Amino acid sequence: MPISAARRIAYDVLTRVETQQAYASDLLHSALTEKISAADAGLATELALGVLRQQRLLDFVIERQSRKRIASLDREVVLSLRVGLYQLRFLDRVPARAAIYESVELVKHGRKKSASTFVNAVLRGAAEIARADIAALLPAASPLAERLGILHSHPTWLVERWLARFGEARTIALMEANNRAPELSGLIHDSTKRDEILGGLKRGGIQVLPGRWLRDSFRASGGSISQTAAFREGRISIQDEASQMVPLLLDVRSGDSVLDLCAAPGGKTATLAKAAGPSGRVVAADRHAHRLAAIRAHFKRLRLRGVGIIELDGTGALPFREKFSRVLVDAPCSGTGTFGRNPEIRWSLRAEDLSELHARQVALLRTGLAQLESGGRLVYSTCSMEAEENDAVIDEAIGASSEFRRLGREELAATLTPHFLDEGKLHGSLDEAAALQRTATKPGDIDSFFGEDGTFRASPSLHSTDGFFAVAIERKRGG
Repeated sequence: MPISAARRIAYDVLTRVETQQAYASDLLHSALTEKISAADAGLATELALGVLRQQRLLDFVIERQSRKRIASLDREVVLSLRVGLYQLRFLDRVPARAAIYESVELVKHGRKKSASTFVNAVLRGAAEIARADIAALLPAASPLAERLGILHSHPTWLVERWLARFGEARTIALMEANNRAPELSGLIHDSTKRDEILGGLKRGGIQVLPGRWLRDSFRASGGSISQTAAFREGRISIQDEASQMVPLLLDVRSGDSVLDLCAAPGGKTATLAKAAGPSGRVVAADRHAHRLAAIRAHFKRLRLRGVGIIELDGTGALPFREKFSRVLVDAPCSGTGTFGRNPEIRWSLRAEDLSELHARQVALLRTGLAQLESGGRLVYSTCSMEAEENDAVIDEAIGASSEFRRLGREELAATLTPHFLDEGKLHGSLDEAAALQRTATKPGDIDSFFGEDGTFRASPSLHSTDGFFAVAIERKRGG
């Protein structure tokens, strides 16, 4: 009997994540264009991303049952065991015999037929402890960070950092949020056509809910958004709600000159260009040619014209004669705020990477500030939760300079407020009961995103978005 399409796709995606350092979500997007059923597509996604989210816990059980270190096993064997064990522990609807049988077939698919007996034996034994309380199996003397790292499948070094900054309760809540499949959020590019667009999605079999926070956002499930007419025609885009908020913090007005210094893949640039209008000047920059190609493809789908696209390294001197009234520095970062969406990052990231990222981020911010005209506004942002990439970058790049000032909480809240949903004023064309399914944070509670100093922080556990950090900086007039 052949391996199911779902398990084969998941195994192949996991193999490429291991060998090519690719993103599983991107690989799944390509693989699921095959002619497979919606059920198989859903299972393939669940298996690939679920295994990556729960990898450390799965490996703990595998090592306990096999009495072998993961590092001593062939990759094909490890992946087959992880896929099988994930089903045994987390998927009630999959019979144990099916999970075990197909994992044995997967190791054969990986050309390690000689290991099939081993895979079969380990999974049969592990089936007895797969649903056990893993906490009871851990050594009693294990340090807290080690225990939590295994139970919630995060690297110990990162758990130690979060415990020191957030405390135990917030750290556990963050890890639990990272291990949940994130909602798919979309952005409506023409708010005047909102009901028409969402109505079309619903008629096409997509389940639609209003966004949790923004008027022009929505949540979708139950189908492929990228295959809808609204997506193909550029009327909507797929974008996390916190990511949607970042360009809004720049408060771009019609006619503004705007530089997006790290623009790929172009989602934030599109929002900036829409706000600047045909009389504005918008430049999208990135240092990688293949990422510029992604920007061009995105703008083509949106039918967005008039944006200058340029390849450059934002850490060096820039070729612009005139300064900009608005600058966005959405810096490349560790991505620790996107662990739910990109779970493979947690296994490749190292503590030493943060200092390297910090140096580049400081250079990018300084370049961006140098391009800002008197009275202009810059927003620095990352999808990281780490202080080295966020507050420490602001402190080093600006220091005690009297030339710039950080915008405060009230100023930035006022910038975002027009874009937020009002409590009790959700769109009537959507199911009213579904519209009430919101986060624990009060609907419309914009203050929950801002610290007293005006720092914007979106949290996976508090806001059900990706984790984002942003600070808005103004060059003082005459500076």
